[in-house]
Amino acid sequence: MAIYDSDPRIVLTLDAGGTSLRFSATRSNKPVVETVTLPTNADDLDRCLGNVIAGFTRVQAQCPQPPVAISFGFPGPADYPGGIIGDLPNLPAFRGGVALGPMLEDHFGIPVFINNDGDLFAHGEAAAGFLPWVNAQLEKAGSPKRFNNLLGVTLGTGFGGGIVRNGELFEGDNSAAGEVWLLRNKLAPSMNAEEGACIRAVRRVYAELAALPFEQTPTPQVIAQIARGETPGNRAAALESYRRLGEVAGDAMSNALTLIDGLAVIGGGISKGSALFLPALVDELNASYTSPAGVAFRRRSTRAFNLEDPGQLAAFLKGETREITTPGSLRKVKYDPLQRVGVGVSRLGTSEAVAIGAYAFALGKLSRSSGAVRPAA
Repeated sequence: MAIYDSDPRIVLTLDAGGTSLRFSATRSNKPVVETVTLPTNADDLDRCLGNVIAGFTRVQAQCPQPPVAISFGFPGPADYPGGIIGDLPNLPAFRGGVALGPMLEDHFGIPVFINNDGDLFAHGEAAAGFLPWVNAQLEKAGSPKRFNNLLGVTLGTGFGGGIVRNGELFEGDNSAAGEVWLLRNKLAPSMNAEEGACIRAVRRVYAELAALPFEQTPTPQVIAQIARGETPGNRAAALESYRRLGEVAGDAMSNALTLIDGLAVIGGGISKGSALFLPALVDELNASYTSPAGVAFRRRSTRAFNLEDPGQLAAFLKGETREITTPGSLRKVKYDPLQRVGVGVSRLGTSEAVAIGAYAFALGKLSRSSGAVRPAA
């Protein structure tokens, strides 16, 4: 995996939301300018695009040297490799396909890379966050085990995801890889997983169990405070709302990890309450199936560990490492037969992970490309 901690190149970045656009620039995995914030104007395409150009222009003017690319996350559906944004629910101005990437390339004369926030979050955590942190802990513990693959999920307004394999973001053929929000909801099989693993899911369960109208239900942050006994409220309902979120998210992540076989990192606003849902989530990862003969067996071949729990982290790092003798010689080799994955929360913070992911994605693409850059208009 390429390491960009000391890379001198600058990439312009953007955190695009339904109400605001936050522009910055990254060098060596760190911001190098003051953030510029402009309104999104989600229902007016001309004003929205004008603000996108204005924001990048203002950030570019702050840079100590010319940027080599623009790279940012933007909501989908989209043809991300082509830089074309489709019909967005929270940005109604984008209808029928808007060639945002080509427009910015024409204006700034540098390559433009657009991707999904969940994908860039996973890429950032793989490049400079959770994945290298875990491998560093394993090295310190003297374990021969190392990880190269990562599932990243975000729990917030929605349930986003991204997959990194051997340092490369797995994009899919339709810019639609890692769409964990569309996996089945274990507790409501006619619904998708997002309806059980997002802000409105926590509020909905609390409203139901506390017998409150949904509109009067507090935010997940307040519900977490109630669950911890820090704020008055229905504590049992608060605890159960987070437990159910963990069960639904854990079921979806278990299905994904069965195919990915790597670490898993969680970000997004709800991740701040991870202590309330990680036990249920990891329990779901370690759940069992039952055969027709009534015999229980693990739903996944690997054992999952909650790396935010000191005891589980220690067991994960220790593994079952031992020395074995090579047949026909006296040479000994280390062997760790414990197949395992670790789950934890972002080591960077979601916004920083997305920015670093955008930076790494752009530099990775540039290193594999020899295409000429069009001159500025």
